[in-house]
Amino acid sequence: MSGVVVSLCLLAVFVLLCELSRRILTKLLAPRGLCLSAVYAVELVSTLQLCICNLELRLLGEVGRLQPQFCLSLTYLASVVHGLTFHGALGNPCSTLEYTYRGRLTARSGVLRMVCQFMAASVARTMLQGLWALGLSDLHLRHTLQGFQCISPIHTDTHTSLVLPGPLVTAAAVELAGAFAMQTAFTHTHTMDRRYRVHAIAALTATLTYAGGKMTGAVFNPALALSTQFSCSGHSFLDYCLVYWLAPLLGMMCSVLLFDQMLSGRAAPYRPLLANKRK
Repeated sequence: MSGVVVSLCLLAVFVLLCELSRRILTKLLAPRGLCLSAVYAVELVSTLQLCICNLELRLLGEVGRLQPQFCLSLTYLASVVHGLTFHGALGNPCSTLEYTYRGRLTARSGVLRMVCQFMAASVARTMLQGLWALGLSDLHLRHTLQGFQCISPIHTDTHTSLVLPGPLVTAAAVELAGAFAMQTAFTHTHTMDRRYRVHAIAALTATLTYAGGKMTGAVFNPALALSTQFSCSGHSFLDYCLVYWLAPLLGMMCSVLLFDQMLSGRAAPYRPLLANKRK
C-alpha cells in the first residue's frame, strides 16, 4: 500500500509542477510578444503531464495489480484534472488534425503542436524511467529490476475473436471505435458548461478504458500511445502504428465527417473541450 501512496503523491507533484510551469512560461513569454511560443510551450508541458500520469497509472495497474475499480476511479480523476489544467492545450495529434481541418489552426501551427506532443511523449518515458530507477517505492524498484519491461496489451478473447479475425484487427477496431466515441462526445457536448463538460468527458474516458483496456489499453491518442505502448514487447512498430496511430485517426475522421454532414446548417459552431483562441 505504501507504493500506491508514493505513486499518488508523485502524480500530485507532477501535476503541480506542470501547472506552475504553464503559468510561468505564459507570464514570461506572452508579455514579450511571444504568444505563439507560449502556446507551444503549454502544449509540450501539458502533453508531458498527460503521458507521465498515464505511465504511472499503468504501473499501478500492472505491477501494483490494484483493483480495476480503483484504477478506473484514478483514470476518471486524472481526466478531470487534465481537463481543468490544460489551458487550451490539446495533447492529442488527432484533435490537432481536427482543429486544422476546421480552420481553427493553421497548417504550420498544427504541425508544430504535433511536434510538441510527440516530443513530450518521448521525453516523458525517459524522465519517468529515471525516477523509477531511484526506487522510491517497492513498485518502482520491482519495475526497475524487470528492466522497465511491459507486454503489449494487444490480444483478443473468445468473444471478440468470433466477431473480428485476429488480435490486430480487433485492437484496431477497438481504438477506432474509442476515438469515434470520444470525438462524437466532444462534438455533442460543446454547449455544456466547461465545469460539467470535463466530468462528462472524464466519465466517458473511464467507461471506454473499462471496455477496451484489456484489448488495447484504450489509448485513443497517438502521442500517448508512443509513450505508453510502443516500447512494449509482443508486436512490431508497424503493428503499433496500425492500431494506435491509423485507427484513432480514422475514428476521429469518421466522426467529424459523419456529424458534419448530419448537422450541416443547423449545428452550433463547434467548440472543443478546452478552446484556445490563440493560434
